[in-house]
Amino acid sequence: MEKNATYTSLVALGDSFTEGMSDLQPDGSYRGWADLLAARLADRTPGFRYANLAVRGKLIGQILDEQVDAAAAMRADVVTLVGGLNDTLRPKYDAGLVLGQLEEAVERLAPTCGQLVLMRSPARRGAVMERFRPRWERLFSFIDELGARHGALVVDLYGASVLGEQRMWDVDRLHLTADGHRRVAEAVWQRLGMEPADDWRAELAPDLPVGWLMRRTGDARFARQYLGPWIGRRLTGRSSGDGRPPKRPELLPYEPLPGDAGARHEQA
Repeated sequence: MEKNATYTSLVALGDSFTEGMSDLQPDGSYRGWADLLAARLADRTPGFRYANLAVRGKLIGQILDEQVDAAAAMRADVVTLVGGLNDTLRPKYDAGLVLGQLEEAVERLAPTCGQLVLMRSPARRGAVMERFRPRWERLFSFIDELGARHGALVVDLYGASVLGEQRMWDVDRLHLTADGHRRVAEAVWQRLGMEPADDWRAELAPDLPVGWLMRRTGDARFARQYLGPWIGRRLTGRSSGDGRPPKRPELLPYEPLPGDAGARHEQA
């Protein structure tokens, strides 16, 4: 990868991870790593254009059907594709189907952009999540294969131990904090050949032990506010992204959204 290359456009595809949850802004919108990355690239290149087609809750088949052709038609310098993790959390996960859909998405995107970027997604450590690790690791091995086959860059977030820390995850235990998104933006920035601003893999400072009562209170809050509604949506076939449009559906000159006016000058 050329050092300090010039990129004139970025299109981001995916689900809530790329939409920016839970990097919450004052107006209630989400920013996230893709917006942070776009802001940094825009500072280097006048007229830089950016689209973010990601919508929370999307499965890889929905990303394929709803986002891939639109992104391919934009013919951007950089396209990021992150998807499939939502599928692995479903009880009736079909690995063959999901990997096939991911492969089709890559095959459509790779010839139409200057540089395709794939990711081995970060994963929170914890007893509940351990049951999904074999699914994740098979998915990530396939992403490595696709990257090698199609000349795509692969950003290994899964291999960064700091991104598994519980403090890097919001109270819903599914989405990164603002600091987590900042680190992801830096990881992609460096993988694109840009000069590092900091060490995105740097470990967190030691934390004070959390008492039993506080842990149980946190578990109860999580179950009430997040786990229950998530299970309800699964049982009824609904998604948190149903009817929700992408926040940046067109490839236009980058401008911060109203809620993230400081993003352009934030060190990612």
